[in-house]
Amino acid sequence: MDKDQAFLKAFQKHVPLPAAEYCWNLWKELPFNFYITRTRQTKLGDFRYRRDQKIQTITINHDLNPYQFLITYVHEVAHFRAFEKYGLNIKPHGPEWKIAFRNLMTPLLSDQVFPKDVLIPLKRHFINPKASSGSDLFLSKAVKKYDGQKTDGVALLVDLIPGEIFELKGRAFKKEAIRRTRVLCQEVDTGRKYLISAHAEVKKIDKN
Repeated sequence: MDKDQAFLKAFQKHVPLPAAEYCWNLWKELPFNFYITRTRQTKLGDFRYRRDQKIQTITINHDLNPYQFLITYVHEVAHFRAFEKYGLNIKPHGPEWKIAFRNLMTPLLSDQVFPKDVLIPLKRHFINPKASSGSDLFLSKAVKKYDGQKTDGVALLVDLIPGEIFELKGRAFKKEAIRRTRVLCQEVDTGRKYLISAHAEVKKIDKN
């Protein structure tokens, strides 16, 4: 199997089928190295423009649901296209990237590609796309519904009631107040307060 076929098969496996050929064409039009990687806690995908490399590289986590994979892939391709067109002196998530991201996503904003409960917040998101789709709570929540089966007790922090206790990375916290895209939480053992992403996946702890 040659690289063209391998990449098309990868897209057919990881993104909604109606979008697979479009994703493949984005790679064909302006090729780059493309790797599907292990799970990374700090990012869903990655692109960094390297002056010393002839062919640039995009990576996407292997375990994203098809809608998150597609959004992340186009997000990273938009970085590549923006740097290729405007050079390296632009901001990573500045107006040039926003234009590229919006233009690349527009052909995909259809209920043939996305379910309506994702499509509605996605269209709203693209009025002014953010550096991370995860910082858009409505979009993040809609997309996460299509993740695989979650462990019992796992929930989004934003869905917990203030005062509920939860576990995150082996530490116990109490939810306090929501502040825009983050939630003020108090660590149970130390009493210290932290701002945690509202869409963080946490495990509820039964106080009984």
